[in-house]
Amino acid sequence: MFVLGLQGSPRKKGNTSALISAFLDQAEKFGADTKYIDVPEKKISPCIGCGTCEKKGFCPIKDDMQEIYFQIWRADIIVMGTPVFFYGPTAQLKLLIDRSQALWSRRYLHKLMDPLGKWRKGLVLSPGATKGGNLFEGVSLTAKYFFDALGANFEGVVGYRGIEGPGEIKEHPTALDDVKEKASVMVSELMKRKRILFICIENACRSQMATAFAQHMAGDIIEAESAGSAPAREINPVVMEVMAEKGIDMAYRRPKSMEKAVTHFRPDLIVSMGCGEECPLLPGVLNEEWGLEDPADKPVEFVRRIRDEIEKRVRELVFSPLP
Repeated sequence: MFVLGLQGSPRKKGNTSALISAFLDQAEKFGADTKYIDVPEKKISPCIGCGTCEKKGFCPIKDDMQEIYFQIWRADIIVMGTPVFFYGPTAQLKLLIDRSQALWSRRYLHKLMDPLGKWRKGLVLSPGATKGGNLFEGVSLTAKYFFDALGANFEGVVGYRGIEGPGEIKEHPTALDDVKEKASVMVSELMKRKRILFICIENACRSQMATAFAQHMAGDIIEAESAGSAPAREINPVVMEVMAEKGIDMAYRRPKSMEKAVTHFRPDLIVSMGCGEECPLLPGVLNEEWGLEDPADKPVEFVRRIRDEIEKRVRELVFSPLP
């Protein structure tokens, strides 16, 4: 599983960073793959209201947000950290939030659902300088709609009042322990899922479709990954087209090698998608072979038939007891 930390404070290694780092460190102890993104260090331009995302489903601005979109949709858990600036998130983090309009447009205007969108969780960690009762209301409201745009269930704000000077959060009697406990609960629940690795040759068609269906149908009980023995540069555009017909969004997904897939992922079951000896197996891991013809370079009608067959087999697989 993958946990993404979005650190929004312009202060380097400050209180917000300490909270995010504590969460991610604890997640790693449970076996999660994590990534810390220092948002103020990224090149993120403001939304210019051009309307391209509403019309075409993507943001045309070429900057670091393009990579961040990919990381967001990889994540099972997203932890957003920000100090309270005028009862809201920092300006640097707000740039990222505003640019999530592209993901909102894909979901609500183009009617495409990221496969993990029903199961992903979002949490806010926030230190604030004052002690007012309404201190975190602005951050909470912004986060609620931000996580909705991403396709993440908002788990609330873990906030600490009266924290302003550098390093003060470490002097708080419970803050870091609270955050570690929150990480333990959120991550341990997801680590109980059965793990299935779908593999084919290019990781551009069959295994990508199977993974998306498994995540969409049963992401709460199944952790699905995919890989290829000879990964292509990108997902087959016809696959993206036929999956969109099912309302499933394949954007921001990339083919990857078997070696990369298993770096932080030890499957309980490998499903080989018709690639025979070209797909390497893992010692001690059960393997199931699906003899499905490769839809690469085939017409859309053929790809639809393979899609429907994969959907049927995935449904049977994820809702049956795994060996």
